[in-house]
Amino acid sequence: MRVLQAAERDRERFDHAVAASPLADVLQSWEWGEVKRATGWVPQRLIVEDEDGTIRAACSVLRLEPVRGVPPLLYAPRGPVLDYGDDRALRALLAFIAAHGEGAFMFKCDPPVVAGGEAARALARAGLRGVHAGAFGGTQPTTVMLLDLSVGADKVFEGFKPKWRYNVRVAERRGVRVRDAGRSDLDAFHVLYRETAARDGFVPRGRSYFETLFDRLEPHGMLRMFLAELEGEPVAAIILMSMGERAIYVYGASSGRRRDAMPNHILQWTAIKWAAEAGYSLYDFRGVSPVRDGEPVIPHLAGLNRFKEGFGARTVEYAGEFDLVLRPLWYQAWLRGAPAAMRALTKLRGRSADAGD
Repeated sequence: MRVLQAAERDRERFDHAVAASPLADVLQSWEWGEVKRATGWVPQRLIVEDEDGTIRAACSVLRLEPVRGVPPLLYAPRGPVLDYGDDRALRALLAFIAAHGEGAFMFKCDPPVVAGGEAARALARAGLRGVHAGAFGGTQPTTVMLLDLSVGADKVFEGFKPKWRYNVRVAERRGVRVRDAGRSDLDAFHVLYRETAARDGFVPRGRSYFETLFDRLEPHGMLRMFLAELEGEPVAAIILMSMGERAIYVYGASSGRRRDAMPNHILQWTAIKWAAEAGYSLYDFRGVSPVRDGEPVIPHLAGLNRFKEGFGARTVEYAGEFDLVLRPLWYQAWLRGAPAAMRALTKLRGRSADAGD
């Protein structure tokens, strides 16, 4: 068994190995590394293989280069990708990362593995430290909602709550039309997105970020946008990323006008139907509040939970983040001020404050 750093000639082989895994996520794709390169991260793609060339593990590692004496940080969003019952492959990968970290103070990862499961125990056995990242999650959401598409689109629709099926039909009767959208529709999307940000109180990304997403991901079939229109006016839009068996709802935007026409319901149904007919077996609604005793832990996200749950999705809690400590003193300093440290690191580089989402 050997570990190697993949070169450009290995791009297709690397992505094929990631896509073949039930843990596949676009954030572990070769192309996502190029998206993040534009925001100050340097991607490194690692492959663990047998002597016959069979790939046992793949991992895209994002490296934030040192600034003003602060050592590098390594992060594998939604990775590593492997069979977590394969202790040899996992340990070989981690040993390589530790040996070739070039001064990094830690390696952070957050694979989509369930809390308390065997994969989480395998990471702990391999020497990684589980990190409690708060109720909503860390860099990636810890609690998500997943919709099983393997039963087919018709059965999925039957699994919607009655009010959700009714709202889809309301949208149809009131003339909401949903169409495939592309890069040329980014102006319309971004207007809706900025309006959503102002309404919901978050800082919107710039248009150039979405241009990068389309340029890097769409040619590889990893990005799709749907736009809902009413009487020719854009009223809502969503962006999906997809790889392997999973289609992921990553961005949504809507107007405050004509919400009575239920554009968001028919928009989600159109995307879900497309994903089911395209052969994806999971529709990932991404982050929601954890639920305890039947109630969301984060009250202001209760509406978000209800909306996604209405489509028949189930709540799944992932194990969260795991850290491999490479330089203990620096790591302890990180723990004392991790959020401020990340903001400072990225501000010094003049880049986005995202760490690979």
